Amino acid sequence: MNVLDMGLFALFAFTVVVFGFFLGNYLYKIFDGKKTFLDSIMNPVENLIFRISGINTQISQSFKEYTLSLMVFNLFGIFILFFILYFQSAMGLNPQNFSNLSWHLALNTAISFVTNTNWQSYGGESTMSYFSQMVGLSVQNFLSAATGAAVAVALMRGLTGRGIGNFYVDTTKTTLRILLPIAFVYAIFLMSQGVIQTFSSYVELTTIEGAKQTLAMGPVASQESIKMLGTNGGGFFNVNSAHPFENPNELTNFIQIFSIFLIPIALLFAYGKFAGNRREGIAIFGAMSLLFALTLGATYYTESQGNAMLTQLGVEAGPSMEGKEVRFALGASSLFATVTTAASCGAVNAMHDSFSPLAGGVLMLQMMVGEVIFGGVGAGFYGMMIYALLSMFMIGLMVGKTPMYLGKKIEAYEIKAVIIALLLPSAAILGFSAIAANCADGLAGLNNAGPHGLSEILYAYTSAAANNGSAFAGLTANTPFYNVTLAIAMFIGRFGVIIPMIAIAASMSNKKTYALSSGSVRSDNMTFTIFLAFTVLILGALTFLPALTFTAIAEHILMQSGKLF
Repeated sequence: MNVLDMGLFALFAFTVVVFGFFLGNYLYKIFDGKKTFLDSIMNPVENLIFRISGINTQISQSFKEYTLSLMVFNLFGIFILFFILYFQSAMGLNPQNFSNLSWHLALNTAISFVTNTNWQSYGGESTMSYFSQMVGLSVQNFLSAATGAAVAVALMRGLTGRGIGNFYVDTTKTTLRILLPIAFVYAIFLMSQGVIQTFSSYVELTTIEGAKQTLAMGPVASQESIKMLGTNGGGFFNVNSAHPFENPNELTNFIQIFSIFLIPIALLFAYGKFAGNRREGIAIFGAMSLLFALTLGATYYTESQGNAMLTQLGVEAGPSMEGKEVRFALGASSLFATVTTAASCGAVNAMHDSFSPLAGGVLMLQMMVGEVIFGGVGAGFYGMMIYALLSMFMIGLMVGKTPMYLGKKIEAYEIKAVIIALLLPSAAILGFSAIAANCADGLAGLNNAGPHGLSEILYAYTSAAANNGSAFAGLTANTPFYNVTLAIAMFIGRFGVIIPMIAIAASMSNKKTYALSSGSVRSDNMTFTIFLAFTVLILGALTFLPALTFTAIAEHILMQSGKLF
C-alpha cells in the first residue's frame, strides 16, 4: 500500500465533497427559483429563449407532456447529429478532408452522444472533422448532461410534492447556469496546462530518428472540459485522457477525476435541500460512498498484485503497469478507472482491457448495477432512487408497515416502474451479449479467445446499456452488427430508465404526504444507508454473477494456473 496513493484518494474525497456541497446549494437555488449571482446575466437570455420557443415557465408538465418533450428533444438531437456525421465532408472545418461516416457508424455515434454514453467505434483524430467534434459532439455533451440533470430534478420535485417542473426550462437552466460557465473556466484552465485549442491543420514533422510523424491537432480543450464535467467521456483522441494533448500532467489528471464526480455529488446535497432534510441526501451519499470505497479498494488491490506470469518472465515486477501511463502510475490510474465506471463517464487514462481480470470485473460490476455509485450527471441520482424505493418497499414489507418514502406511499404503480427500470438495461446487457457470443458477426470482432474474449463482448454491451462508453479496446466494434446492436442497447439503457422514473416522479407528486411517527421506517439514517448499499450489491450479484463467473472470475483462475488469453 503506497502512502502517496492513499493521500491522493483522501485528497480527492475531501475536495470533491467540499466543492460538491457548495455547488449543491447553488443547484438548489437555481431549480427552486431562488436568487443566484447569475440572475442579472442569465434571466434576460432565458426569458428570450422561452418567449421565442413559446414555453410557459409557470406550469408544471404532466407525465405525458414531460416525456413527450424529452423524447422529441432527444430524437431531434439524434437526427441532427446523424445528419452532421453522415454529410461530414460538406460541413466545413475539415482541414484533413475526412470523408463522411458510414450510416451505421453515424447512427451509433449519434445515439451514443445523445444518450450521454459517448461510445466510440472510431478514432477521433482519424475520423472526425473539427466541425463534427465541435458542433456535433460537443453540443450533445452539454445537452445530454442537461437532460440527465433535468430528470433528476423532476424526480426530486416529485418525491417532495412540488410537481415535476418543465423539461425545457430545467434543461435550459442547467446548460446556461451550470454547465457553460464551469466548462468555460475549466477549458481555460486546461489550456493553461498545455491542452491544445486550435483550428490549424495536423502538423507533419520529422523525429530525431528521421521518421515522418503526424501530430493531430484540434479544438481539444473546449471538448475536454464538458466531456469530463458532463460525465460524457468521449475523447477527442482515440486514447482519450491517456493522450498528453488531452491530459498533460498530474494536476490535469486530478482535476479531470474530480470534475467527473462534482455535479453528481452536488445533486445529492441539492436533494437534501429539496427534501427539507439534509440527512436524506446524506443517506444516499453514504450508500454511494460505501460502495465506491469497496470498488476502489478492490481495483487498487488487484492491480497492485501484478501478474505472476509476467513477473516470472522478468517482464515486470510489482504492480501491473501494462496499459497504464507511467506518469500517472498505479494510484491515479486505479482512481480514474474506478471513478469513470462508477459514474457514466467512460473517459480513460489507462486501457481497461489491460487491467487484471478481477479489476476488469469490478469495473464491469459498477456499470452493471446501473451506474448508481454517484453515476452520471442526474443519472446517478435517479438510478440510485430505483434501489432506494425498492429498499423502502422491502423494509416496509419485512416490518409489517405500509411502504413509504418521504411520507408518501409506495404502491404497485411505483414498484412496476422500478422493476421495468431494473430489467430493461439488464436484459439489454445479457441478451445482446448472448447474441454476439453465438453469431459469426459478433465473434469476428474479438481480439482474444477464451474468457477474455467473452469479457470484451460483455463489457461492450454493459458499457452501452449503462451509458458509460468505455471499452475493452480489443473488440473491433466498427461493423454494422456491433454499431446497430450497441446503439439499441444505449437507447434502451437511457430511456428505458428515464421514462419509468418520470412516471414515478409524477405519481409521487400527486400523493398525499403523511407525517412520520416515532415508529415509522426512516430513510435518513445509517440503517437505511447500509440496507441500500447491500440491496445494490445483492441485486447486482444475483443478476450478473453467472456472467462474471464465465468471464472475469474464470480468467483470473486460469491466469493463476498459468494460462493467458
